[in-house]
Amino acid sequence: MLTRRIAITAASVLAALSIPVTSYAEDDPKGSGGIHCGLFNCEVNVDAPGQAGGQAGGSDNTGGTGGGGASDPTNKKVCKYKLADPQPRAGSLDWEGHEPGDGAVYEQTCGWVDFTNTITRLVWMAEPPAQESVDPAVLAQRAVDSMTLLGPDIASPRAAGKYTVGVPMWLWVNQSATTYGPNTASATAGGITVSATAQVSKIVWTMGDGDSVACTGPGTPYTSSEGMAQSPTCGHVYAKTSAGASNSKFPVTATSTWTIDWQGGGQAGQLTEVRQTNVQVAVGEIQVVR
Repeated sequence: MLTRRIAITAASVLAALSIPVTSYAEDDPKGSGGIHCGLFNCEVNVDAPGQAGGQAGGSDNTGGTGGGGASDPTNKKVCKYKLADPQPRAGSLDWEGHEPGDGAVYEQTCGWVDFTNTITRLVWMAEPPAQESVDPAVLAQRAVDSMTLLGPDIASPRAAGKYTVGVPMWLWVNQSATTYGPNTASATAGGITVSATAQVSKIVWTMGDGDSVACTGPGTPYTSSEGMAQSPTCGHVYAKTSAGASNSKFPVTATSTWTIDWQGGGQAGQLTEVRQTNVQVAVGEIQVVR
């Protein structure tokens, strides 16, 4: 038989079990049905086969480590404390065997860094607790994770296009918040709000022929009036055909580097994310008709 202290109110027990439960231990310390209640908390005697000596919610006094946030290393569990006002009556189970004046009872709220799936309960502590702070850098990463940062939206070269050896190829991308930026988001926890802005700072084009091109902008769209001129910002000239490549096409990869500036909680910093997009390009030779 285990005794578990859980974060439910006496009123919740009434509604769930339809049994009379008194809030103060000195009035009715036993309650009924193996439930012993303090002002806001109840201890419930339950059978837990194979868990003798165990404790629901873990042993770290924060309500356990279960929940969706446990698999997310950026979403650590934190707790906040507030002095219970008024303090429970003398003899209440919330004092955990101590008397008023011997330490104090605090309202403890624990949850993941974004304070979803929180657990609130009363705990006795001999000394005022040190508040756990939320790392602004962790919130910055959560803000970035909420953005939809995608790889480059390649406008040229096109998979359906036909390109020629020796003819300048202009490379450029379409711009949007999700494929080029700017993209903004914020995250809040523990009274701290962090804002982040993401923007593509570089695109590296791997052309499939052994060459690569690094461009610091989105590239310049080609117009027919440019004729055979090379792109002023981002381009490439193939020296051989794609006949020997797989499917007779060069695999072109555009890799964008997102630079994210963030600030909040008295701090500021920069993060980096990388995304890719692929396209297959056919390059042939000029056919001379005689």
